[in-house]
Amino acid sequence: MSRPARVSAGIALVRGRRTDRPELLLVHPGGPFWAGKDEHGWSIPKGELDGPDDLDLEAAARREFAEETGQALPAGPLTPLPSFGLGSGKRLHAFWLEGEIDADRVVSNEFELEWPPRSGRLQRFPEVDRAAWFGLDHARTQLHKGQVKLVDLLLTALRDS
Repeated sequence: MSRPARVSAGIALVRGRRTDRPELLLVHPGGPFWAGKDEHGWSIPKGELDGPDDLDLEAAARREFAEETGQALPAGPLTPLPSFGLGSGKRLHAFWLEGEIDADRVVSNEFELEWPPRSGRLQRFPEVDRAAWFGLDHARTQLHKGQVKLVDLLLTALRDS
């Protein structure tokens, strides 16, 4: 199976899908670049695939969810959404699932970064510094601009399911 060099996979976790106010779990990236950025600073739990041997999109989405939330993905089948391009040049393959986790208990893995830049000092930061549930309209203003399309795709999928 061939795919573009830069591919991300993630999970849109939805709670209350049968209500008139479904909510989407979003995570906020950690580290100094995103500190203090809220509007259009959030994402679904997702990550870039690990190279040409990492071809299983669903497995990658599950792995990224676990790494970014520190919690088990609720049971149930993942339903794929249509993939789309992000402004970064990556292609996002997202799956949705109805379920719930405790957003207040999210603990992600960490990454290392030279900070401040050119200081020679490496610091560790959480990949995700917080998570929250957002109504779908509010999620549009919180998601990175390149991911806003996800809300429309999710609304269509919820309506058709």
